[in-house]
Amino acid sequence: MAHVKLILLQDVEDLGLAGEEVHVAAGYARNYLIPRGFATVASTGVLRQLEARKEKIEAKRKADLEAAQALSAKIATLDITIPMQASEDGHLFGSVSERTIFEKLASMDVKVNINKIRLDAPIRTIGEFKVDIKLHQNVTAVATIKVVGAA
Repeated sequence: MAHVKLILLQDVEDLGLAGEEVHVAAGYARNYLIPRGFATVASTGVLRQLEARKEKIEAKRKADLEAAQALSAKIATLDITIPMQASEDGHLFGSVSERTIFEKLASMDVKVNINKIRLDAPIRTIGEFKVDIKLHQNVTAVATIKVVGAA
C-alpha cells in the first residue's frame, strides 16, 4: 500500500502535532488531511514556513492546554442533574445519551464538543454516574452526572 509523506499544519488527534512529519495512506491524505488543511505534502519550503511560525504554534498549544485545564476544573465542580421519567424500580423510560449530557452542559454555559463525551453505553437507570469528557490531548475531565426521576 502506498504511503505519502506529509507535514502536519495543525495538531491531529491520534496522528501527531503541528510541524511533525508523518507517513499516512495516500487516500487518507488525499481525501481527509489535505482538503481540510490539516497537512500538506512535505517540502523544504513548507518546513521553513513552519519553522517561522513555531513560536505561534507553541503559544497556541499552551493556551489551548490552559483553557482545557480550566474547563476541566469547572466541570469537576458542576452539579449536573438530569431529570428523566422513570419506573418505580428506577429504570428510565428512554436513556441519557451523549446528546442529553451535551445539551445539559450547554444550558449551563459549558461548551464542549459532543464527540468528546465518552459514554460506554447510554444510561438507563436512576443514579450517579462518572462520565469522561476529552477536552484536550492531555486533559480529560470527569463529570458527575446525577440522573433523577422527574416529578
